[in-house]
Amino acid sequence: MRLSRTSKALGMFAVASIALTACGTSSTPGADSSAAGDKSKVIIADGSEPQNPLMPANTNEVGGGKVIDMIFAGLVSYDANGKPVNELAESIEGKDGQHFTIKIKKDQKFTNGEAITAKSFVDSWNFGAAAKNAQLSASFFESIKGYDEASAEGSKVETMSGLKVVDDQTFTVELTQPESDWPLRLGYTAFVPVPAEALKDPKTYGEKPVGNGPYKLADGGWQHNVQIQLVPNPDYNGPRKAQNAGVTFKIYQSDDSAYQDLLADNLDVLQTIPTSALKNFKTDLPDRFIEKPYAGNQTIAIPEYLPEWSGEAGKLRRQAISMAINRDEITKVIFNGARQPAKDFTAPVLDGYSDSIPGSDNLKFNAEKAKELWAKADAISKWDANKTFTIAYNADKGGHKTWVEAVVNQVKSTLGIKIEGKPYATFKELRADATAKTMTGGLRAGWQADYPSLYNFLGPIYQTGAGSNDANYANPTFDKAISDGLTSATVADGNNAMNKAQEILLNDLPAVPLWYQVAQGGWSNKVSHVDYGWDGVPLYYAITGK
Repeated sequence: MRLSRTSKALGMFAVASIALTACGTSSTPGADSSAAGDKSKVIIADGSEPQNPLMPANTNEVGGGKVIDMIFAGLVSYDANGKPVNELAESIEGKDGQHFTIKIKKDQKFTNGEAITAKSFVDSWNFGAAAKNAQLSASFFESIKGYDEASAEGSKVETMSGLKVVDDQTFTVELTQPESDWPLRLGYTAFVPVPAEALKDPKTYGEKPVGNGPYKLADGGWQHNVQIQLVPNPDYNGPRKAQNAGVTFKIYQSDDSAYQDLLADNLDVLQTIPTSALKNFKTDLPDRFIEKPYAGNQTIAIPEYLPEWSGEAGKLRRQAISMAINRDEITKVIFNGARQPAKDFTAPVLDGYSDSIPGSDNLKFNAEKAKELWAKADAISKWDANKTFTIAYNADKGGHKTWVEAVVNQVKSTLGIKIEGKPYATFKELRADATAKTMTGGLRAGWQADYPSLYNFLGPIYQTGAGSNDANYANPTFDKAISDGLTSATVADGNNAMNKAQEILLNDLPAVPLWYQVAQGGWSNKVSHVDYGWDGVPLYYAITGK
């Protein structure tokens, strides 16, 4: 990404210094397109059923997100270390952090032959933002002038005034205020262009999406709840050129089944080792595993639309739940020390992270304080002793049952309330209820970064009305704090502002932070050049056969 900017817009979240340490024997090719290996092999990887048809601006979960990342190319993509690299962008220039001129490369096309122009981007972004289209990632466009008018409930406005087409290769963007991290966001999938047919009939299009990335959907490629087959896009000429003959995401109903397939060489890449195998996977896969921290965390979101979790009493109860959880014990016993107890809402690999933000004591195990807080809540609004507090989790991916049961036992032992895990058969089903705001208790949540910044762990999840705001949290003071932070003059000032905003979250606890994530995955004897990116996702395009 080429940026020409004044000192005020040096990039508060200019590419984070992400510290990634690998174990095992990942071949670590990153995006080395010259790497040797069998490029005729189709890579079999584990996946999960996407929540929705595959429209980029309407996908905010990992099952669909992995596929969209591979079949679309945006203005920029991120390399293995989280650094933005031009993909469709010829240049992105701005003088004041508020006004940008974006030039795209010539002769770019979708796989249906339609030309990709400046209008493609402007139309796609306007579609993503407009209220009538109800896209889950609409809030990613909130910085653009005119978003408020286009996104207002019931609005008939379908375009943002801050977007202007100059010519086929050029468009301009005006933000409502200077925001130094805005260009860094442009690698997120909400900002990719989609063809005209997608805007006319997004539901039908989303079943057989046409993109422009390193891969494309194979004919009949999405077999719901079975697999998603991708084949290389021969016309793609960006930095993520496929080094294999395709990637097939096999949809498993449990990670344990996927692990057994991996051991039998029937699965080539398993993104996450199941909890049940954490003690043995390094022995099972002596030179075929990876373990390194990434920009991700695990939380329990507790919706404030539930009466017992709203207001002052709800806040006290959330604090009590948090202090009733012994994170040190769970991360040591269940995760073999491969997780780090959370001390904030972001991740240690990000620039600006702090483990000593005021309010972080609410994330420390303190049984007596937890009981005291629960009693204070009861004094305001008595908890129904016959009510069972549930923590929902998906049973198909992630091995969540084990740690959820541990949390349940700890909270029950400390607070003496009825509490239990609530399994959903699939991640898709859990996300459907979370999105519809029909949860009856808490839910396992968390975040895998879209781009490397502290703000990405705060705004899209906890701002009022944000698409991933599972807790239905709304605090104008927090909203203003992070908005003001985006205008900071320096990197240090910006990070300090985001951490000041976190003080509000650590008091309100719309979600209960648990631990920071670590990429622990493995691969078969049939593949090589396996590495994971800064966001914990395998670099599928770089994997080859042996």
